[in-house]
Amino acid sequence: MTLLKVLRPLFFFSAALVLSKNVSAAESSSAGRPSKSGVQITREPGKLRVEIGGKLFTEYHYDNVSRPFFYPVIGPTGAAMTRNWPMKTDVESEPRDHPHQKSLWWAHGEVNGVDFWSEEKGAGKTVHEKFIEVKSGPQVGVIRSENKLVTKEGKVLCTDETTMRIYDRPNERLLDYEITVHADHGDVVFGDTKEGTMGIRLAATMQLKGKVGQGHIINSEGVRDDQTWGKRAKWCDYFGPVDGKTVGVAMFDHPTNPRHPTWWHVRDYGLFAANPFGLHYFENKAKGAGDFTIPAGKSATFRYRMYFHSGNEKQAEVEAHYQEYVAETSKK
Repeated sequence: MTLLKVLRPLFFFSAALVLSKNVSAAESSSAGRPSKSGVQITREPGKLRVEIGGKLFTEYHYDNVSRPFFYPVIGPTGAAMTRNWPMKTDVESEPRDHPHQKSLWWAHGEVNGVDFWSEEKGAGKTVHEKFIEVKSGPQVGVIRSENKLVTKEGKVLCTDETTMRIYDRPNERLLDYEITVHADHGDVVFGDTKEGTMGIRLAATMQLKGKVGQGHIINSEGVRDDQTWGKRAKWCDYFGPVDGKTVGVAMFDHPTNPRHPTWWHVRDYGLFAANPFGLHYFENKAKGAGDFTIPAGKSATFRYRMYFHSGNEKQAEVEAHYQEYVAETSKK
C-alpha cells in the first residue's frame, strides 16, 4: 500500500469536517442577523419601529400620548414627509401651530360631545389597551391594537380595534389604516364638526402656502389646491418638494366607508384629513346634520390607504393605485 492511498481518506475526512464547520457557522450567523427584506416590526419602549427593506419607514407611538400616532414617516425617496414639531423642536422653518396635529393619526373633535381631536383643556384621550397582533412579514407587516376613548374624568365612551398594514412595494410606501369603533358603553355619536378625522400633518415645504410652502392639492374629481377643502372625493393627493424632490401622499377613502365618498378637511398649511361628519361646515347645512350615531351594541368600520409616492398625481398614477386598492380589499 502506497503512502498516497493511506493519506487520501484522511485528507477527504479533514476537508469534509472543515466544510461542515463553515456551513454551520454561516447558518448560525444568518439566523442571528435580522432580515433586511420585507417589513420588520420591532418592539421598543413606548413604540413600535417599522422598517422596510432594512430602512426606517415609521414608528408607532402609543404610550403616554393623547392618541397613538405614526412619526416620523419616511417616503420612498428617503425624506421625512410629515412635520417634526412638536416631537422635535430644533427644525427651522417649521410652523408651530396646532400641537395636536402629530404626523399621522386618527381622532375626532366631538364624540358624545367630547373633544378627542385637540389637546385643549377638557379634551379626552385615546388610550392604548393592548396589541392583539404585531407581525413582520416578507410582503406585509401587521399591527392590530385595542384602544379606548376616555374622557378627562375617566369615563370610557367606547372602544376600537385598529388594524394597520404596512407593505413592502418597490418605489412606494403603502399604509392601510382600518378602525372599527365599538359602541360597547352605550350609543356613540360622532358630532358634526370639521375637526377630524383620519389626519396627516405634512412637511412644511409640501404646504400649499407658508414661508417655504410649494405644494399642491388635487382630488379624484379634478378639483385643485384650496378649492379642495370641504369637497367630496374618492381620494385626495397632497404633493410638493422635500429635499429637492417632489413627493406626495394620496389618501384613499374605501367605498364601504360610511358616507363614501368622504369630505376632505384639507388645509393650505399642511393639514390633510378625511372627515365624513362635518356637513354643517362643508356644505353649510344645519348644525347636527352630519351627526353619525352608532347604536349601543353595534360597530362601524372606517378604512383608508395612505400611498406615499414620488412625483405628482399623474406621475404617481394615483387613480390607478386607488382602483388597485379597491380591487385588493374587495377580495378580503
